[in-house]
Amino acid sequence: MIEDPQVAEVSLDPMRSRILEALVEPASAATVAGRIGAPRQKVNYHLKALESAGLVELVEERRKGNMTERVMQSSAGSYLISPLALASMAPKPEKYTDRFSAFWMLALAGRLVQEVGKLIAGAVAARKPLATFAIDAELSFASARDRAEFAQELSAVVDSLVEKYHDAGTPGARRHRLVLALHPELKKGAEAAAPATGIADTVDADKEQDHE
Repeated sequence: MIEDPQVAEVSLDPMRSRILEALVEPASAATVAGRIGAPRQKVNYHLKALESAGLVELVEERRKGNMTERVMQSSAGSYLISPLALASMAPKPEKYTDRFSAFWMLALAGRLVQEVGKLIAGAVAARKPLATFAIDAELSFASARDRAEFAQELSAVVDSLVEKYHDAGTPGARRHRLVLALHPELKKGAEAAAPATGIADTVDADKEQDHE
């Protein structure tokens, strides 16, 4: 999880992104250059920037004649830029409270990435499992009316479950956050742009509950 703005800037360079992908497995600058079809000198330049940012790390050094070959590897299997990297510009959930607002959905998603990222880092440091749960489903609606009725029914069911299980009185009860989102699926091959008709529908049960 990348939270430092300067590290995020380093990682977003297209060439450096390709190098990071090529370094999922340990490799030298010469090997990476061959993999991505770029001059070794250019790869070395970008490797230095990536190493300074902590995105790649030294695995070993090999002596080859009069030269020392450095074998590098990405410091993680994958990377995600946290909204904290652009904290002042990131959308804030408290600014949007409309369940049918696509902007509120984005704000909730940004907060989700930020909070879960910190939870993962804490769980890894403590060497403890992290209790989470997620659902990903696809469905089709015959009409906009059906979609609206589905959103209303889902909201009612979730509100009912939250009311049933939420326990604010038990000492030591662990607070949780629940977020559900409903949005049109992007058409295959389409760029990430807003659909031509309507905005994304959001159903949010942004409430704490004590179910682990």
